Amino acid sequence: MKKLFGTDGVRGVANVYPMTCEIAMQIGRAAAYLFKNGHKRHRIVIGKDTRLSGYMIENALVEGICSMGVDVIQVGPLPTPGIAYITSSMRADAGVVISASHNPFQDNGIKFFFKDGFKLPDAMELEIEELIFSEKIDSLRPVATEVGKASRIDDAAGRYVVFLKSTFPKELDLVGMKIVLDCANGAAYKVAPAVLEELGAEVITIGVKPSGTNINAECGSLHPEVISEAVKTNKADLGIALDGDADRVIFVDEFGNLVDGDQIMAICATEMIKQNKLAKNSLVATVMSNMGLDIAMKKAGGTVVKTAVGDRYVVEEMIKGGYNLGGEQSGHMIFLDHNTTGDGMLSALQLLAIIRRKNQTLSELAKIMTPLPQVLMNVKVSEKKDVMEIPETAKVISSIEEKLGDKGRILIRYSGTEPLLRIMLEGEDKCQITAWAEEIAEAVKQSLGGE
Repeated sequence: MKKLFGTDGVRGVANVYPMTCEIAMQIGRAAAYLFKNGHKRHRIVIGKDTRLSGYMIENALVEGICSMGVDVIQVGPLPTPGIAYITSSMRADAGVVISASHNPFQDNGIKFFFKDGFKLPDAMELEIEELIFSEKIDSLRPVATEVGKASRIDDAAGRYVVFLKSTFPKELDLVGMKIVLDCANGAAYKVAPAVLEELGAEVITIGVKPSGTNINAECGSLHPEVISEAVKTNKADLGIALDGDADRVIFVDEFGNLVDGDQIMAICATEMIKQNKLAKNSLVATVMSNMGLDIAMKKAGGTVVKTAVGDRYVVEEMIKGGYNLGGEQSGHMIFLDHNTTGDGMLSALQLLAIIRRKNQTLSELAKIMTPLPQVLMNVKVSEKKDVMEIPETAKVISSIEEKLGDKGRILIRYSGTEPLLRIMLEGEDKCQITAWAEEIAEAVKQSLGGE
């Protein structure tokens, strides 16, 4: 079992274990040791989002990495996928992102990319933890010229903007389109508007004034109602909302209706099938994806391959199976022909290219998939115990599963980053599945409820 790493790196309240400077420095030391290969001068890229605590954690990581004789390249605020791109394009030995993604500003996190731009497998994260807790490397102290140094590159954002634009068809532009863009006061506050404006769009921006404490605060992909209102008020063609580190994106159509990751994947996968560009005519999604996605893909002549929740597991399955498109309902989408990880702006550009080519509105394109009613509830828990081992809770769940039959499903899982149990139900009747979800939630609160 991991002690520090969750489903997406190390995450928690900044300055509280495990997100302390002391642990960050040890993580930096362990990672630097792990990524060293041979006698050359090694380099690790560090980027972050706009959280106040990013400065503190960045300095601790830099100290740890340099103390092991590895150089650091600091790029400042940049989307998570931008760090992946810069890491691989600069031939660095690894990349580090300091971000808690969609979490509130008081949280922060640390996640790694290998030199090829892909997230670390579980085995490497466990190896970093083993190096920390075994104290194996405590005595390793390079001196004199062997100590690492830190430097900054100022044009990382510009490089990433150029890369993003290169994924948009050269024969197309966005001239004449009015787009509402919400950057969540996060890492994409500069690059995302620049990309759309340079391609010719009229951009109405929200969440582009980070203060260090307002990331994800009533804005971004967790609050689509903000872009929904702005799209209707400004009579825009569509709205795009990113999260704090811009690795996920959700949309609203010209009427202000939400279009989530499942629907976008259905649109893109179907178009890729028509163009013979979808590897094995298969899309990789998680068990959280709506059953409507399976139906839409089957109708288009494709299939859906399912994985555990987490974009890292989607990517692992894509690499293992030779697939090139995958993602999550939450808006993490991986276009493996272009980048190695979820990329909100890259995903937006792929959708915009389809809109321009087909000359259709987003609401028209979204009709390709009809989502089944779905309810998601979070219950705070005091411990993460198998709910099916608790007789009272198991009885409630089994009873509801029997009532659903083959016309819906229940998915229950623990969050990998928070003390939460996530309860998801799908079925034909929204009111009924909501009542059943509440029944399960109440049973869980009685047995595992946290404060």
